Amino acid sequence: MIEVTPELLAKHDRPGPRYTSYPTAVEFTDAFGPDDYEERLTAAAERSVDALSLYVHLPFCEARCSFCACHVVVTKRPEIADAYLIRVVAEAALIAERLGERRRLVQYHLGGGTPTHYPPEVLIGLHDSLLGHFDLDDDAEVAIEVDPRVTTSEHLAALAHAGFNRLSLGVQDLDSEVQRLIGRHQTREQTEALYYEARHLGFESINFDLIYGLPGQDLDTLRRTLDAVIDLRPDRLAVYSFAFVPWMCRHQRRIDKSLLPERGAKFALLATVVSTLTEAGYQYIGMDHFALPGDGLARAAANGTLTRNFMGYTTKRGTDLVALGSSGISDVDGAYAQNHRRLASYYQTVDAGNLPIERGYHLREDDRIRRQVITELMCNGSVDLAASGSRFGIDGPSYFADELAEMSSPGGLVAEGLAILDGTTVRATDLGMLFVRRLASVFDAHAVRRGARPAFSKTV
Repeated sequence: MIEVTPELLAKHDRPGPRYTSYPTAVEFTDAFGPDDYEERLTAAAERSVDALSLYVHLPFCEARCSFCACHVVVTKRPEIADAYLIRVVAEAALIAERLGERRRLVQYHLGGGTPTHYPPEVLIGLHDSLLGHFDLDDDAEVAIEVDPRVTTSEHLAALAHAGFNRLSLGVQDLDSEVQRLIGRHQTREQTEALYYEARHLGFESINFDLIYGLPGQDLDTLRRTLDAVIDLRPDRLAVYSFAFVPWMCRHQRRIDKSLLPERGAKFALLATVVSTLTEAGYQYIGMDHFALPGDGLARAAANGTLTRNFMGYTTKRGTDLVALGSSGISDVDGAYAQNHRRLASYYQTVDAGNLPIERGYHLREDDRIRRQVITELMCNGSVDLAASGSRFGIDGPSYFADELAEMSSPGGLVAEGLAILDGTTVRATDLGMLFVRRLASVFDAHAVRRGARPAFSKTV
């Protein structure tokens, strides 16, 4: 079991980004608009041989779980959800027109919300409509997030027939009392039945989403959940730290803060997750992902090709990411572009035939350099600053002299046992991998300007 002193934990368990992007969405501005995004799409179209990733945000849920920090819309009225799909397909047409011949997808993901909020025939209709504008590569990852509480055998059969090969099951925790406290009742039997059905249908990779740090959760309840999950043997596990951000998500104010594990107890939960899953044969990947050795995510981690985008860890390095739907964030040709989050604004803009961009960010050269370094740290736990610098025609160690001095100073990350400096390489220790967000933040030039603004959850 990994141990840490209370003093070290107090020092480094502080708010920080998950670095699904750099700079983070906090830096986005409405000075970046539809014309800027159109310019980036036009530039991206010139690389017609390059593949793309496509993310489609389907935000609807029948009820809101109290722990959730995602952008969701709660409704039981199908006409509201159906009206949304019309705009998503229309947005896809707008994007495809600007991408010209660049339509090949190597990664395609339906996320939410709850995509299986929609009936099977509606989901497949959306899928077919989108593929009228894009082409799937033969080896594409075709993934969808599913909620075992509303996903049926008919859903799985239709998705498998349509070519979906990866499933991500929302589980969170299997303890009934923890489920009661987060407003999400989901029996073990529901989860197991859906999992076995997916295996029978031949899905290539199945992921479970779990969360540690939930109200009422302790080492005993967590171990029981982990044991049940290990028995099933999903290919991947995403075990997220509970992001308690009531200033951003008002519904989280329903949670009794006194029921949340305090800092030391939460770290013990994380250490238990890491030790239990690695002892069971899973490879620890990045800050919150685990995969069996034969899974593509583990293979990418082993050969150094793992990367990170707004969908989390992925094997598809170097692809532009196009996002459809409200709040979706695209990463195209050196710029981030986020769609309108309010449905009314999203609908109005798409109906007018315009790209529904609310805000975004143009990466400067310094941002590109730092993004590469941060991505390597988040994905591989190490970065060779000399090699990274050569990609941009700079002397990496000199460029990051201040950061290296900070890490190697008395009381810095090296002295604390979180990082090792080996020539021009920065490497996280085993303990440092649990604080990899903190290590990455050393290279975040925007962190000082953000100051103490409550923009992020704590790193542990």
